[in-house]
Amino acid sequence: MALENKLGITDSAELAREEERISKKKALELFESGCLDTLSAGTFKTLSEVHRILFEDIYDFAGKLRNVNIAKGNFRFAPVIYLEAALENIDKMPQSTFDEIIEKYVEMNVAHPFREGNGRSGRIWLDHMLKTNLNKVVDWSLVDKDDYLLAMERSPIRDIEIKHVLGNALTDSVNDREMYMKGIDASYFYEGYTAYKSNEL
Repeated sequence: MALENKLGITDSAELAREEERISKKKALELFESGCLDTLSAGTFKTLSEVHRILFEDIYDFAGKLRNVNIAKGNFRFAPVIYLEAALENIDKMPQSTFDEIIEKYVEMNVAHPFREGNGRSGRIWLDHMLKTNLNKVVDWSLVDKDDYLLAMERSPIRDIEIKHVLGNALTDSVNDREMYMKGIDASYFYEGYTAYKSNEL
């Protein structure tokens, strides 16, 4: 079953292809317009705006908090009833060092505030924090997808691995379009709603 969408697509594979095509186009526009640089780094408001821009042509819920509980594999993301409180706490987390920024990124991943598209919008949000505070971004072409996914899976318990994986890929080429676009390559990072289980509330 495909998620309900504005495109009227009912086939999940077709929706995934269209979703990736449209969100990549929107992400590129976001990058080239300079709009991202006008937003406050590290806030849920900014993450929500990024998500809205990427997915507004596809989903009615673009930029809006999810109203379903979701899990990936055996990991359950923050329950809906605690989501707003979790996001308020994440907003207050410090972000002046690399370690603090990654810890904030990990917590936002645990929150998983949107029904779909958390990975893509989250990686843009992460790079925006790194660029604003450290004048660095992740060179996603240097990030091994398996290492990244395993490290993210373990990060709520042990974040040293994701810090290592991303720390080794930092660059000061903060305006490199190709590196930025690699971070939102959904197929590369195996992102997709087909990996999720949901319980409609």
